[in-house]
Amino acid sequence: MDFHKMIVRNSRISVYKNVRFLTSKSNITQAQAQPAEAIEKACSQDRPKQPMADRSHLHSAKRIMIKFGSAVIIEGQGQGIAMSRLANLVEQMAHIFLQNKEVMFITSGCVAHGRSKLASKTSQFYKTDGKPLDKKPSAAVGQPALMNLYETLFSRYHIQTAQVLVSENDIYNDDNRRVLTETLNQLMDMRVIPILNTNDAVVPQPNVPCPTLCKGIKLADNDSLAAMLAADTQTDLLLMLTVVDGVYDKGPNDPNTKVLHSITETNTQHIDFIGQSQIGLGGMQTKVNSGLWALAHGTSVVICNGKTPDIMQTVLSGKKVGTFFSLAACEDDSTEKIAAAARTGGRALALLPGEKRAECIKKIADLLESKSKEIIAANELDIREAKKIGYSTVLIDRLKLNEPKLKSLSVGLRQISEYSAKILGKIIRKTQLAENLELTQVTVPIGVLLVIFESRPDALPQIASLAIGSGNGLVLKGGDEAVHSNRKLMDIIDEALASVNSSGAVGLVNTKEEIADLINMDQYIDLIIPRGSYKLVRFIQDNAKRIPVMGHSEGICHIFVDKDMCLEKALKILKDAKTDYPSGCNAVETILIHKDLMEGDFFSELCSMLKESGVTLHSGPNLMKYLQFGPPLAKTMKHEYSGMECCLEVVDNVQQAVDHIHKYGSGHTESIITENKQVAEKFLAMLDSACVFHNASTRMADGFRFGLGAEVGISTSRIHARGPVGIEGLLTTKWMLRGVDHTASEFSEGKRKFIHKSLPIPKENDDSDKCKS
Repeated sequence: MDFHKMIVRNSRISVYKNVRFLTSKSNITQAQAQPAEAIEKACSQDRPKQPMADRSHLHSAKRIMIKFGSAVIIEGQGQGIAMSRLANLVEQMAHIFLQNKEVMFITSGCVAHGRSKLASKTSQFYKTDGKPLDKKPSAAVGQPALMNLYETLFSRYHIQTAQVLVSENDIYNDDNRRVLTETLNQLMDMRVIPILNTNDAVVPQPNVPCPTLCKGIKLADNDSLAAMLAADTQTDLLLMLTVVDGVYDKGPNDPNTKVLHSITETNTQHIDFIGQSQIGLGGMQTKVNSGLWALAHGTSVVICNGKTPDIMQTVLSGKKVGTFFSLAACEDDSTEKIAAAARTGGRALALLPGEKRAECIKKIADLLESKSKEIIAANELDIREAKKIGYSTVLIDRLKLNEPKLKSLSVGLRQISEYSAKILGKIIRKTQLAENLELTQVTVPIGVLLVIFESRPDALPQIASLAIGSGNGLVLKGGDEAVHSNRKLMDIIDEALASVNSSGAVGLVNTKEEIADLINMDQYIDLIIPRGSYKLVRFIQDNAKRIPVMGHSEGICHIFVDKDMCLEKALKILKDAKTDYPSGCNAVETILIHKDLMEGDFFSELCSMLKESGVTLHSGPNLMKYLQFGPPLAKTMKHEYSGMECCLEVVDNVQQAVDHIHKYGSGHTESIITENKQVAEKFLAMLDSACVFHNASTRMADGFRFGLGAEVGISTSRIHARGPVGIEGLLTTKWMLRGVDHTASEFSEGKRKFIHKSLPIPKENDDSDKCKS
């Protein structure tokens, strides 16, 4: 067996003793004995012509150089090594290395580590004028101490390391440079991790350019060293770890700043760089300059936050974290352009006559029918892939599109189109404030909506039509499992929008990373509406810092079966509420049973019906008191099963039912089954949920069933829209004041007087757009 392969296959075999190379002009004699052609070949073989085009290729990086900024591994302002963080970073590197990748890393921190060690000694070791200790003696102390620390940490994973200290002579002398490159290549061939650093104890930090091999860059710090050696060793990826999330367009503390997830040489010209590091030698500008140089020499570069958990593996997975250096157009631009187009297109929609918006929605409905075969063909691709992945039958049913579903969808869209012609510019209030001074409050769009939905591709044209009808711009993110269906449906939306000169008003993004950008683009997005799992909604609510979120995080729906119920009605309603669409947010999760119904046939009939339907039952604590044998105790009463499971509980009366729902419910939809109208009205009045029903299934909580045409989502919030959110829930108002030459001072000085007379709203108010301008 090849010896090197044996080391790779069995990571626990440690063969090479600690190897340290102190490269300088004086110790290259042995290396120079090798033929010059061999060295040159070693420095140039397999040279990539271009760096990786985008993040999706980063996982294939074979040779990786990692550079730590000083602040990443130093605690506070030079207080010493952040041991837990350093240990985690070493663990991440070890994980990459043991995936049969080659790893080098350049570590800063010697100066800070040396200072902390010297400062712990007697006062004779540091200056009395308050200035920090000189960097060079601090580096001389810190270098061996830091290297010993690395050696100890890597030995836990049975990985051999080697220290390579570099001075400017090793970089600026071309012969020395070639030998240094060959040394690094040999170490990596032997499955050793080279740990590099500039020899800060002696490096004078020259301000002159490198002569030949490293032309166009200066050896100023470890950032430039990383770029030079990454290029020379044909490194696939240079990962530069710092303490911020990437390159910002302004200073990280500026409230309007944003991370540039992709940069080129062109867009760096507009960055406002802040000063250099307080701990190390470099700053963000030196990192960017070094990164661009490495990029130009064939190495992909990412700058990211070294304090982020599992940051190395996250970058290699292709996720949109940190700043990716690109030769092509910025990937940031695509997401921002979609959001900006939605803003511009939405404003154009709002200015269209109502009948034009209605015409656009009708065209979508027509295209859904005329292109149904194309849509279903795209949907079948998603279905096949979902089955290969192993998605549940319930999820596949939600994903599926067919002729009847598309027909029903078209009917709902035409319903929206009829209403949309009358919705904008509707006068809410009209007041004569004073003579020749008239105030009007009218309906207007919210602006730009970001709607994130899962699984159901039929939601895309519904949501788009609601946005178009209300004059809002829209950015959509559908589920990955419906990517082919969503693209085909989006083509239909684009075609319809083009017919009314509003292209771009609705945009579609495809990745979760784009959502991470959009939820902070408050300059474009006015409202976020997440539709999907509890985790999705909670993530958006927790991470959207500057944009309001409308929706519900849970759908814990209840039905209370009163003692005066009708058995036949009750079983019919309960079966529908649980089994019609068990993953729906309006499916019942807890059935509350009046205590008197525990005597008689109802409870056994209910359990038999649910079990025959395939529903798994759980008991509440009160129910357990009535049963010797029965369903197991539920782990919690506040749970959304989202499947064929249900909890049963006993309550004494309607008041206790209401109290239970207020304690354990999510404010979504509740229902009572009773023939006692007085009890029903009490239930409806007392409950504080978005939807409250009498003798009806909770599954009726739906925009289409409410006659709204469709819904953009269901909201359990108490501000703005609540319950199924149709077209009216996507509107706000603005005030329009029409005067002659009115000023506030005239009223305070008594020259003019307020009347504040309510004026009648004109009958032609139903004719859209007459009051918008």
